[in-house]
Amino acid sequence: MIWTLLCASLALASQADLAHKAGVDAQVAGDAETALAHYGKCLEIEPEHVPCHWEIGWSYWTKGDWEQVVSHWARVKSLMPDHPEVDRHLPTARGHLDSLQAIREAGKLAPGTVRTPPPEGWTVRLRAVGDIMMGTDFPDPKAYLPPDDGATLLDGVASLLEDADLTFGNLEGPLCDGGTTNKCKPGANCFAFRTPTRYGKYLVDAGFDVVSTANNHAEDFGSLCRKQTETTLEDLGIAFSGRPGTIASLTHDGVKIAVIGFHTSRNSHYVNDHETAKTLIEALDANHDLVIASFHGGAEGNKALHVPDRNETFYGENRGHLRAFAKVLVDAGADLILGHGPHVPRGLQVVDGRLVAYSLGNFATYGRFGLDRHLATSLVLEVTLDADGKLVSGQIFPVRLEGEGVPMPDPDRTSVDLIRSLSNEDFGDSAPIIGQDGSFAPR
Repeated sequence: MIWTLLCASLALASQADLAHKAGVDAQVAGDAETALAHYGKCLEIEPEHVPCHWEIGWSYWTKGDWEQVVSHWARVKSLMPDHPEVDRHLPTARGHLDSLQAIREAGKLAPGTVRTPPPEGWTVRLRAVGDIMMGTDFPDPKAYLPPDDGATLLDGVASLLEDADLTFGNLEGPLCDGGTTNKCKPGANCFAFRTPTRYGKYLVDAGFDVVSTANNHAEDFGSLCRKQTETTLEDLGIAFSGRPGTIASLTHDGVKIAVIGFHTSRNSHYVNDHETAKTLIEALDANHDLVIASFHGGAEGNKALHVPDRNETFYGENRGHLRAFAKVLVDAGADLILGHGPHVPRGLQVVDGRLVAYSLGNFATYGRFGLDRHLATSLVLEVTLDADGKLVSGQIFPVRLEGEGVPMPDPDRTSVDLIRSLSNEDFGDSAPIIGQDGSFAPR
């Protein structure tokens, strides 16, 4: 009898180990959901299986689910107090959890909603998102393209994009079917993107009217692919701005709107040349009713959530003094400024009645982007401007990137609480009031 029980116990242990190995394999392959399923099976078989508790914590880490990370790693600590890594990583996870909980608690003090009546005269209601890279056929023609050849990538957020007078996004990399890159040395892990031109129709289907091509991936495959991107967008009827001299000029219900994209490289309108930027905005303001500027600037990653009142550098590159740049643009006549580049959301500021969104984060970045913590926190930003270009009201629609970078509505509303906290910390009285439902308005 004892022998039978021992054999049964060993069999279960073996099954748990197999589930653990399958989970590790899935996690290494970048499939967190499958990994979680295997680890869950492992813990069903053996609830005190330490390696499964440890690895499931890492899977939840990639999803930014800090409650689960802390729960499983605390279990590891109780089962194996001398585990070699738990004392190193558990405090970090607890720090993330404490930070998130503090932001959520502060959010409970915000008004439930911030609604302002529409002013007399016309208004324009825009929706905007951050970085879009719908998949790349480089370096592997298949490994980094989404399922269904991208046809369903934006389905989960399509309703958020379509309902606007004008919809904007940052196109992070070229739409191109050829070209060569000088960005990658043999054997090196580098980030050069090339999205097939056939994916351009998905932008049209999702409701995009205008995109910025001013960013550090615009020329990943040289000038040939940058030109092919522009030709593709023109053929699709999507306006764009980025390369010096390209200005998007659109009309909605008789209202003339200019959109200009800036970047921290001179291959685009240049963030660090404030005098030229001022001249460009003044010229656009002279013959348009509204001027919208976008910029790709600032440091990158989870450590770059705040907007410093100084120049930012990243990997030795001058990524701009974005507060000063925004003030230059507003003084010159810009009515709305939309930032992107840090890959995380940043705060909102109202400068002389005009809204500055310093970063809209990642939006649809498939396959090649890290998505831990707030790199997966996203949003669709709605902004209503009056006939003077001043902010009337706005709305943050919270989004989260799932799996390899698929945007979906976020029921936890993380970006609302995060952006409220960042706005208040960075900009104080010049931050808008942001309600618990994501609505916002000037103070």
